Amino acid sequence: MNFLAHAWLARGGNDAFLYGNMIADGVKGDPGAGWPAEIARGIRHHRRVDAWVDAHAVIREVRARAPRPQRRVVGIALDLVWDHFVARDHADAALIARCYRVLESQGTAPDRLAPMVPVLIEDDWLTRYADFEFTCRAIAGLGRRLSGPNRLAELVPWLRTDYSALERDFRQLWPALNQALSAD
Repeated sequence: MNFLAHAWLARGGNDAFLYGNMIADGVKGDPGAGWPAEIARGIRHHRRVDAWVDAHAVIREVRARAPRPQRRVVGIALDLVWDHFVARDHADAALIARCYRVLESQGTAPDRLAPMVPVLIEDDWLTRYADFEFTCRAIAGLGRRLSGPNRLAELVPWLRTDYSALERDFRQLWPALNQALSAD
């Protein structure tokens, strides 16, 4: 799950909790050190969601289907693909506006995310993820920030070919995740 999916899952919390969920991938170590309590709670929630998703059988199946050279990075691409399906199927303009407001008002994002946040807001990524071609360009662009060959860009043709199966995977994963979170 990426920005939008995590925001959707955290939408019932306060703004600090939502912010923590959105910036968690940029935070290293114990979030209790240096972050206000509600932001730290959001970071922990994000990490719990990621752990649940990564351990799910659907994700193991997707990883097994992915081309071998890109299996190490397929999880990064899947985070954005899940955002695509959330944006496409669960569009919520009010939530997206809230996300942008929260990202702008909470101060500077962690160093790893700080340069990306203004662009994300200005170019309306959370809405544009509904367009799969935009999502694919975002995946390839993210791969340029990693060292070595752009394995994420190499993965894009497979994502296009496997789109129907990925959609089916999301339709299994998303309700199961929401049910698991509601049981907590």
